[in-house]
Amino acid sequence: MVALCWKLPICFLFYQVVSGRVRREGHYVAAVYEHESILSPTPAVPVERCSALELMGRNLDIYEKQVLAAARQGAQIIVFPEDGIHGFNFTRSSIYPYLDFVPHSHSGKWNPCREPYLFNDTEVVQRLSCMALKNKIFLVANLGTKQPCERSDPRCPSDGRYQFNTNVALAADGALLATYRKHNLYFEYAFDTPPEPDYAFFDTPFAGKFGMFTCFDILFFEPAVNLIRQYNLKQIVYPTAWMNQLPLLSAVEFQQAFATAFNINILAANIHHPALGMTGSGIYTPVKSFIYHNMESYGGKLIVAEIPVITADYKSNLESDERFRENLHDSCRTFTSTSLDDEVCFKEQEETPGRVSEKGKEQSPPSFYAEMMYDNFTFVPVWGERGELQVCANTLCCYLNYRRAVLTDELYALGVFDGLHTVHGTYYVQACALVKCGGLSFSTCGQEVTDATALIDFQLWGNMSTPYIFPLLLTSGITLDFADHMGWKNNHYFLSKNRTSSGLLTAALYGRWYEKD
Repeated sequence: MVALCWKLPICFLFYQVVSGRVRREGHYVAAVYEHESILSPTPAVPVERCSALELMGRNLDIYEKQVLAAARQGAQIIVFPEDGIHGFNFTRSSIYPYLDFVPHSHSGKWNPCREPYLFNDTEVVQRLSCMALKNKIFLVANLGTKQPCERSDPRCPSDGRYQFNTNVALAADGALLATYRKHNLYFEYAFDTPPEPDYAFFDTPFAGKFGMFTCFDILFFEPAVNLIRQYNLKQIVYPTAWMNQLPLLSAVEFQQAFATAFNINILAANIHHPALGMTGSGIYTPVKSFIYHNMESYGGKLIVAEIPVITADYKSNLESDERFRENLHDSCRTFTSTSLDDEVCFKEQEETPGRVSEKGKEQSPPSFYAEMMYDNFTFVPVWGERGELQVCANTLCCYLNYRRAVLTDELYALGVFDGLHTVHGTYYVQACALVKCGGLSFSTCGQEVTDATALIDFQLWGNMSTPYIFPLLLTSGITLDFADHMGWKNNHYFLSKNRTSSGLLTAALYGRWYEKD
């Protein structure tokens, strides 16, 4: 078999040439594919296995072309989205013909392409394995799997089998390296939750260990956060089928925030169905991103980028509970900046987190309530060219210093929420958010907005009760920007930015208080 991607066995000055791409030492080339999946028109209607394989084969045909394209660009690993092969909106019985049998990765070594005869109903994973082998590329994909269970198992479903939403990681020789069974299902009635969270990761020669989880998992401690912390992982593969929800949970916005918060690389592949609000994929480092968000057109998108390997000794903003709990007064050492090695302090004459001037208190505008993200936020309007604001709810107070050179005909507001989110999932959120409102009336604050013109300099901070803070910075056209500085001071977390690259949509501290879920 002729390899479609080959390496020159010559290395000059720590550079390596792969398929026409010069790869720098300490870097690797990653690919993600946002896939417009071919869907069953009647997913709730049971079909024969051959019909299911025919539909999945059409999606796999597209995958095969993208693997080849990625390999030709020197990619060493490619990630495909959740539900990309089989689709969604199935019932438990109607999805059954679409399920492969894939042994859990702890069961022993298996190369599906080279050993197709070991198990029945493995056509999909066999084909994925052969793609990896043919193109000499690590491959991560999502598929539905089945596992028979014994009646003696108290958790065994009545139909005698488990059905899982599963990621598979395949090595460049086609071997099955790891499987991950999705733990936090999002209204996926066709699938079962695994008895215990999977902590899934696999090793590579070019970037060390990669962890993996899926879609909704990213909002919860188990397994995503625990996986990263317990195994000190710095590279994550992330298949997802994410429906965007502005202003705080668009796909690219939160994927970048997660990478920044943990100082990790994330390879995130989303499904592409704009009519369902599903788009947003990217290759993320803590300080740079290569993203795709397109709600206007159809068709898939391949992203290929070279990024630095983040090593295991690289510390994140969230790894030290001791740092979070100590008295941080008059200390600069916990501040981080997007240059990674800078340390900054507020100047003596500037307001520090946790303090708002008397002048700011005297001029506080009226607070109001509006629904954002299905939660009842308390807001204050952001008026004028500059100001200092404070707004509180429960134990959380949020503060904002802002300045804008040009006043635009746009309403912004500073919002706070400290409570249990209960719509489309239950989880505890602490959020401080500067958002552009949908119109000029208070009732439009919290609505979904995609375009803005105001360029705002700001410092945003809050007395967060959790160390798990995800910094959001979203700009006009659903593009990303990066904070100048962020970190802890006086037991407050802060985010600052001088002049966003384009109009500001959202600047927020999105805190997850996992213990209160």
